[in-house]
Amino acid sequence: MTILDFLPLFAGIGLFLYGMNLLAKAIENLAGAKLEQLLEKLTSNKWKGLALGTGVTAIIQSSAATTVTVVGFVNAGMMKLAQALPVIFGANIGSTATAQILRLGDLEGAGILLKLLKPSSFAPIIIAIGAGIMLMAKKKKTKNIANLLLGFGILFWGMTTMESTLSPLKDSPAFQEMFLTFTNPVIGILVGLAVTAIIQSSSASVGILQALSSTGQVTFSMAFPLILGQNIGKCLTVILASFGTNRNSKRAVVVHVFFNVFGAVLCLCGMYGLNALFHFSFFSEVVNRGDIANVHTLFNLITALVLMPAVNALVTLSGKLIKDDDSAKTNQALDYLDDLFLKNPSLALEQCRKVFEAMGHALRENLDTAEDLLLNKYDPKKVSQLEENEHFLDKCEASLSEYLVKVTRKSMTEEESHSATEIFQCVSDYERIGDYCVNLSETAEYMYDNNDRFTLEGQKEIRLLFSAVRQILDTTLVAFDTETPETIAAVEPLEEVIDVLTDVLRKNHIDRLQNETCTVNNGISFIELLNNMERISDHCSNIAVYIIQKHKINENFNRHTYLDAVHEGHLTGYQNLYEQFYKKYVDALGTQEADITAEVKA
Repeated sequence: MTILDFLPLFAGIGLFLYGMNLLAKAIENLAGAKLEQLLEKLTSNKWKGLALGTGVTAIIQSSAATTVTVVGFVNAGMMKLAQALPVIFGANIGSTATAQILRLGDLEGAGILLKLLKPSSFAPIIIAIGAGIMLMAKKKKTKNIANLLLGFGILFWGMTTMESTLSPLKDSPAFQEMFLTFTNPVIGILVGLAVTAIIQSSSASVGILQALSSTGQVTFSMAFPLILGQNIGKCLTVILASFGTNRNSKRAVVVHVFFNVFGAVLCLCGMYGLNALFHFSFFSEVVNRGDIANVHTLFNLITALVLMPAVNALVTLSGKLIKDDDSAKTNQALDYLDDLFLKNPSLALEQCRKVFEAMGHALRENLDTAEDLLLNKYDPKKVSQLEENEHFLDKCEASLSEYLVKVTRKSMTEEESHSATEIFQCVSDYERIGDYCVNLSETAEYMYDNNDRFTLEGQKEIRLLFSAVRQILDTTLVAFDTETPETIAAVEPLEEVIDVLTDVLRKNHIDRLQNETCTVNNGISFIELLNNMERISDHCSNIAVYIIQKHKINENFNRHTYLDAVHEGHLTGYQNLYEQFYKKYVDALGTQEADITAEVKA
């Protein structure tokens, strides 16, 4: 045979790979969103996870797609590692479905039904039907169905082409001699690994091996190590997908690789060890498509059953191999913004809210740290933590803005569009609050460098102000998370009380300066503190208004009109809340003269 005789082989391999790719994409387009929703709703029952991974992969014909999706969920914090591993194990089992379908080529019989079940018979029919549907299709769903049929038919036509090209080789001495090298299990594993790594599909490489079996030259001793290597080689796609992900998703990939390597070592040692004892006759016997499919399935099934009881131990082991980096823990929140969720805008926006929750924790921590630095001992380590949180907030603002742009390019409902607008508006306010916390820490640093301290009276006032600002920040964070009317309504009256409180404290401080009970340097620091605290309160008010605007978008809501109505006491319940907060914070000063507070209140 010449090189020209092998050209149809390359065409067959190309058709096989193209058909498999077309089939996988069509199924993913038809059921991709449902797949993600199904995986998201996964329970903590590991056996259900195993069954789910097996079933989903058998349907979509791609263990890599299932595993990469699961890794994405782990990366986004939607699935715990212990939940993900059984699904990954199941994906390995489900990947053998393609080989089980391809064994139909071994069907023999004179009946018309059996002949129609052979790929060489039904593949042209399916391709013709798929092409006909594609020519007439107008809807996207119909085109995906056509691609599904075309992919299925082209896959089997590629298999038939490979078989017809390889069939004459069964009598070739050179071909027979080449196959003898595969009897060495190490070489067999390496060849299987390399082929699968190149074509990025274990199902495809096993299919090629099944096509080779039609020559009658493939024995069990040759096929067995090749199949083991093919299963290891399919890890490459998942490894590449893990680049840039967080540590938990990398741990999932480590376990995926361990699954296939451990399974290969277990089956290799077990099979060859038993053969050394019992001298299995089938080792030298020729295998067909069905035999290869069964070995492929048994390998993954046995490995999964052996490792399932050790899921928790594997989680622990992966944690020891890939350890946490304390300095990067906070930034892991950004992993929620995975492009995986862009297919579903509602789910993507929910991921954005998770980032906001992490931002809220950082803001709350920085506010407490700023108070500690100002009123207690100045600690450079606490300043470093505050700056790290601020860096995180800056990254969140940039990442959220970029991610939201991607989300808004998708087709969204009116509600989703309003939610995206709300998040767009709020993200800058969150970041600005962080900036004012940094300003407070810089004030603390200035006082430390100049060996200044606030007076006891000033410290008392500052603690009260921090208490009020902490309450409005907490209320705002809860309001953004829950969007309950009662919580939202509490923000604006508290903001007004904080304005009054800062004015009262500013007047008191001027009195202390005039009485020379406070230094000029302290005076500058005190006024700067009041300004930053008041601005934090203002941004909380902005966020509350954005939340209200989202829910009243259809009522021609005007921000300035709303605030005027609030301040003029036209909204029900506002005055009662205002009086409560006023009593809690302004009246609590106790030492202030009545005319001062009355003047400020007016």
